[in-house]
Amino acid sequence: MQRVRVESFSVSVDGFGAGADQSLENPLGLGGKALHGWAFTTRTFRQMFGQDGGATGEDDRFAARGFENVGAWVLGRNMFGPVRGPWPDESWKGWWGDTPPYRCPVFVLTHHPREPLEMDGGTVFHFVTDGFESALGRAKASAQGKDVRIGGGVATIQQGLRAGLIDEMRLAVSPVLLGRGEHLFGGLDLVSLGYECVEQVGTPHANHVVIRKRG
Repeated sequence: MQRVRVESFSVSVDGFGAGADQSLENPLGLGGKALHGWAFTTRTFRQMFGQDGGATGEDDRFAARGFENVGAWVLGRNMFGPVRGPWPDESWKGWWGDTPPYRCPVFVLTHHPREPLEMDGGTVFHFVTDGFESALGRAKASAQGKDVRIGGGVATIQQGLRAGLIDEMRLAVSPVLLGRGEHLFGGLDLVSLGYECVEQVGTPHANHVVIRKRG
């Protein structure tokens, strides 16, 4: 059965999924890079960037699982780039260079139209101007029966949770405090929305938590 998943999404102990003041120099906001320290040394993430070696323990297991059976992604615009407002041109092609790690269709939420962008390795960015549910519907159709991964950021995940459209979230709670930024659970009552915590695995680098929609 096709599922909608959030995978390997890092949050601070105080619940922030990104720091404040995101910019080209700080794409994850101030202090945001520290959220992902658990991932940088895993074999899965090193292979994504053409590097050898890497750890193969529980952190890597959670990272690798996030790419299994994924046929399409949905991203908020900030996850694609720092450009705000209308696209000044089409020179910005994402944070990841010519060969992004997605290798399948990616649907980017935006208020400003842009033609699809085909990249090396099989990634095609589609820019969706009519909302989260439209993007998710297109992603499901493009995934050809595989799962859809919601890559973030915080606002995009919140839209999916409020609509009850996310089946499962795997969060990595990193042992850092940010103090301010984008709070993942701000204004959300996950219990009333039908979610429960079904698994927790701790490592020296993160506490991996699985939250699943009941039924």
